[in-house]
Amino acid sequence: MRIGLLLLTGWALVLSALSGCEDVTVEPTTYGSVDVTVVDARTNQPLSNTGISTNPATGSYLTDAQGHILLLQVPAGLVAVSARRTGYSGLTTNVNVATGQTQKVVIQLDKPSSSTPPNAPVRPAPVTGATGQPTDVALSWHPNGATRADSLRYDVILFESNNLNQRTLLSNSKDTVVTATGLLYNTTYYWQVTARNTGGASARSSVWSFQTGPLPDNRYLFARTSAGNTDIYSSDNTGGSLVRLTSSAAVETAPQLSPLRDIVAYTSNATGQYQLYTMNRDGSNQRQITALSVEGYSNAGVGYRWSPDGAQIIYAHYDQLYRINRDGSGLTLLATAPAGRHFRECDWTSQGNRLIVQTIGSNPYDSELYFYNVDGTNPVLFIGNLPGRLDSPSFSIDGTRVVYTRDVAGFNSPAGRQLDSHIFIQRVDGTGTPVDVSSGNASANSTKPVGTNDLTPRYSPDGFRLIFVNRVNDDLSPPELWTVNLDGIGRTKLFSNAFLPDWK
Repeated sequence: MRIGLLLLTGWALVLSALSGCEDVTVEPTTYGSVDVTVVDARTNQPLSNTGISTNPATGSYLTDAQGHILLLQVPAGLVAVSARRTGYSGLTTNVNVATGQTQKVVIQLDKPSSSTPPNAPVRPAPVTGATGQPTDVALSWHPNGATRADSLRYDVILFESNNLNQRTLLSNSKDTVVTATGLLYNTTYYWQVTARNTGGASARSSVWSFQTGPLPDNRYLFARTSAGNTDIYSSDNTGGSLVRLTSSAAVETAPQLSPLRDIVAYTSNATGQYQLYTMNRDGSNQRQITALSVEGYSNAGVGYRWSPDGAQIIYAHYDQLYRINRDGSGLTLLATAPAGRHFRECDWTSQGNRLIVQTIGSNPYDSELYFYNVDGTNPVLFIGNLPGRLDSPSFSIDGTRVVYTRDVAGFNSPAGRQLDSHIFIQRVDGTGTPVDVSSGNASANSTKPVGTNDLTPRYSPDGFRLIFVNRVNDDLSPPELWTVNLDGIGRTKLFSNAFLPDWK
């Protein structure tokens, strides 16, 4: 009886213990891979026969002739990868291994320093604190002490004030001069040189500084195509202070300086269509302000113009004419072109507060000029469709005249080619005879060269001259920027390889 009671009690305890247990799920271990490359920190050359280990441990390995080893079946999660090689200081780096993924890691091993560090570089040029430096400036320095200069290697870093990002200008080089390019105007920069000897010991120079000069007050803007890339430039009248404002792979064109002279509007096809952008006069702070493109018949980003107060822009979008605030807000539809026609180039005068707008058909020579109220109402025909191409209307400073171009050869080319485009000035009230500026004065040797076109004229800021483009009519030679008096006298070349000018 006692034995039976004990057996019953034991089974009761076992059953009680089993009933009190909960199911425990054990997560399976997952794995990834680590692709390790080991290089010399100074020469960036691969290091073969380098011992590799991990924690959690997966085994011990050696890199191949390319300093490479692929670690398989590495547990997912944070893994420490260690590299050890004779003659180098060991190094451990942490890698986050994802399940089923290969994580690449490059480990740079340094040789332990066994020599006396060199003296820090000295005698910077420009001297620290220098001002008025160009935006492409040569930085130089000298070794300090008896160490042979050709045994040292240099690293150079550059910092912009108010910017934590650094630029590496030079790395592991024998050179003692390097050029910092593409700097901003009126900006302070800091730079430092690290010297390293053959034993790997190093010393850093003091932190030196310089300030670039102020932004030139360039009054000329234009587009230029160089090496197949079209960008925007500014310059003075000599070309001596040329500033490249854009540099992307897209076409950036048709620059216009705001009447307030604070920002530049331009068009770019960076999105695949020509949109309006603005930027600071030094090319910084580039931003897109339109979502509806500046495009249409014969309109690859050229159909727009600032309001006289610089607060708004009007622009052509196919058969629609829009007004938009300079920050991209307040898009307003002003007018719709007649059926089968698009809007193209335009201008806005404060005198009478009205617009002049070109409408164009699918053929580029099918062109007319209209006056509109600034709200887009009351279109009035100014110049009807004439033989040859008619383009580029622009108001005079006082709003009493309009300058435009017309191919007097009357060549109606579906491709848009012109043979003999002249500049004309005509009164807005229709009185008087249009002045043919391009005819000039033969006795003063001031006429348009035969076989060329005068294009895209704009009034100078004082209203007494025009800036325009002259180009050989086969369009194979680079366009040139010129100025001329309103009577056609005094044709003066400004720049080669330039088009779509603005002068304020």
